[in-house]
Amino acid sequence: MDVNKLRALLTEIQAGRVDVDQALHQLRDLPYDDIGYAQLDYHRSLRQGIPEVVFCQGKTTEQVTGILERLWQRHDRVLATRASAETATAVQAQLPQARYNSTSRLITLARTELPPPDESMPYALIVSGGTSDMPVAEEAAQTLEFLGSRVERAYDVGVAGVHRLLDKRERIFGADVIISVAGMEGALTSIVGGLAACPVIGVPTSVGYGASFNGLAALLSMLNSCATGVAVVNIDNGFGAGQYAHLILHRIQQGHQQ
Repeated sequence: MDVNKLRALLTEIQAGRVDVDQALHQLRDLPYDDIGYAQLDYHRSLRQGIPEVVFCQGKTTEQVTGILERLWQRHDRVLATRASAETATAVQAQLPQARYNSTSRLITLARTELPPPDESMPYALIVSGGTSDMPVAEEAAQTLEFLGSRVERAYDVGVAGVHRLLDKRERIFGADVIISVAGMEGALTSIVGGLAACPVIGVPTSVGYGASFNGLAALLSMLNSCATGVAVVNIDNGFGAGQYAHLILHRIQQGHQQ
């Protein structure tokens, strides 16, 4: 943070020449923190409502730990994705408050727990084709929960036994956004899109035999869906789907409160 700019801004507020809303607008553009191997955007939560999230894959354990330590100094809630067990152990040695989920591979830090979502709140329904898709589905679900959104789950309801999905139709009809997670040929998302009246976010996974090409077949299938109201994120990107769904739910909740 640029102290001189912040001091000048506070002086303007004190003198009555800048109001609170104008000050918040200016704070959105304050500098990032350059720590050599990363440039941390502490003001992302002001711009987007969600602090910067750490993508652990490809980073050393020292880099992940260093970034999380800096973010933890500035934010009360911090999230990291795609963390290996080895990385999580190293982080927890430096930050004992850190929690790790081996299924979703998420690391979370929170000084205060959010209140449980009210049953009257809009909700995201996470559906998955098979149990093998659960790591990606849980990355999406736990991202939503960390951000304070209400989540329901319906796993292993793929097209090989479509009656299992149809048994969940009331939850599909009642959802405000649906995240459909599937590998193989990715057909689940088209079926969900044909049933639902809400936005559907397709998440292709890399689950499948050779001709699935590590999720490419599912990705192309979802992109070519004839169902309307379907958007698609990248292969295995449960986090991206979760954050996108949260933004939808947050807007709906804001509308209810007005």
